[in-house]
Amino acid sequence: MLQTPSGGAGHGTTAADSGLMSIGTVLHALRDEFPDITISKIRFLEAEGLVEPRRTPAGYRKFSAGDVERLGQVLRIQRDHYLPLKAIREHLDAVERGEAVRLPSLGRPRDGEFPEVTDEGPTAARLGRDELLAAAGIESGDLEEWESYGLIAPLPDGAYDAEAVTVAALVTELGRFGIEPRHLRVMKAAADREAGLVDQVVAPLRRHRNPQTRAHAEERTNELAGLTVRLHAALVRTALGVRLP
Repeated sequence: MLQTPSGGAGHGTTAADSGLMSIGTVLHALRDEFPDITISKIRFLEAEGLVEPRRTPAGYRKFSAGDVERLGQVLRIQRDHYLPLKAIREHLDAVERGEAVRLPSLGRPRDGEFPEVTDEGPTAARLGRDELLAAAGIESGDLEEWESYGLIAPLPDGAYDAEAVTVAALVTELGRFGIEPRHLRVMKAAADREAGLVDQVVAPLRRHRNPQTRAHAEERTNELAGLTVRLHAALVRTALGVRLP
């Protein structure tokens, strides 16, 4: 449950505004559950219509406890269901209207739920091409272009894994900043090299005859993947001279 400390209300504010929070206070409230959240991310979600904070006469944002809770819901759905922002906005708006709606069961397993591990490896959510287009909110031509650059690739049987929805959503968001899919080939190449490094570490475990050891290989893969992602993000921020607030 998100903590929503009051803050951002200085001397001279009205009683109606005393419970509103500055964007910095909102950042603090969200960071325990979402360590990677930034002020830029909050502003981006506002620009996409996911939250509508009040504005002071001077133009400063003031968030209510309800705004913070909605931001938490948006970030949680992104993390757990890999949905594009448009789908998240439509879902939350429907919930606020009192409609009985359910999220698609895509994405990472929830806490306490683990994929079944077999000799062939863990099972995962699979989507057909039309399902991927619908979940990501993209056109067939977009997917074909992204596949041509290697950003998304179907499985041998032509289906897609749930991670393809995440990639599609992120490529779409980057596109709003003018970053085209062809610009992302360097990121794909870097990801392939990082994956190769992780694979070198876990390959002996995957080839082991003991099923429990093979299962441990998947846990180690997830752990190493998380560490490489965090390192990559830190190195990019360092190269850009960006400091998190």
